[in-house]
Amino acid sequence: MIHIVFETANVNALQQAIELDESLQGTVAEIKDDYAVGPLGDIYETEGYQARRDWWKNLLEYSPYTEQINLVDDKLTVHQLLKQLDEEPETEVWIWMAQNAHDVCGYYWLMSQLKEYQGRVQVLYLNNLPFINEKGQLFYPSYLHEIQPKEFLKAKKLARPITLSEFEVDPDEWKKLCQDGSFVRFLEGGKKITGKELNFFDKDILAHITGEFQKLNKIISNTLSKMKVKTGDVFLVWRIREMVAEGKLEAAGDWNKGWKEITVKTAAAAATAETV
Repeated sequence: MIHIVFETANVNALQQAIELDESLQGTVAEIKDDYAVGPLGDIYETEGYQARRDWWKNLLEYSPYTEQINLVDDKLTVHQLLKQLDEEPETEVWIWMAQNAHDVCGYYWLMSQLKEYQGRVQVLYLNNLPFINEKGQLFYPSYLHEIQPKEFLKAKKLARPITLSEFEVDPDEWKKLCQDGSFVRFLEGGKKITGKELNFFDKDILAHITGEFQKLNKIISNTLSKMKVKTGDVFLVWRIREMVAEGKLEAAGDWNKGWKEITVKTAAAAATAETV
């Protein structure tokens, strides 16, 4: 059995669950890219894949994760996955996802490459399902790593094969999203993903920026804690850099020394325009 998840935190959570249940024994692989943001044109071709890597390389500049671009190779992960499935006819793939755009977009990207293995690919989509948290209260998790390891054992009952119909329909939906030119993908419900404008998260960022300089890290921390629909810190900082370039925000400090050296405030011209 090969388990697939879409965030590092999910790897740890699932491994803890596996330790509690021998029937879940198997390797846990992670699809590391966040396909809910960024360009997706010709994503399965060399040119499109490289364009996406170049985009991420630009975003990761000045970040604490500058080496990350060299660690993300989902194409290699899938190559190794397919090789193992070919060599081990009894092996199944279990794809785990929660109700968020990151997981669902990762699912679409991955399953579109697994049609030949229909019948051996199970999906566990934990959407609109209540679980019990550490305080004994019911809650609806948005991310797998929010679920206690022992609660995963109930979730395994939800495993079902991806149907032949889904292998026909879902890749077509994903192909449309890849071609629509959007840079942000939003989960409306179920597996329904829609493309959004590049500035989709700007309002969340701007809600935490004032006319006084604040540390960039503080702005990002406050934004992430309050966002109803979340994205990564790297994407948010990139949007701040873009708004600085557009004159909507002002930044002080040396980007070459990293995020911790940067402070940000509302640009004087933008603030004046809002009061007029």
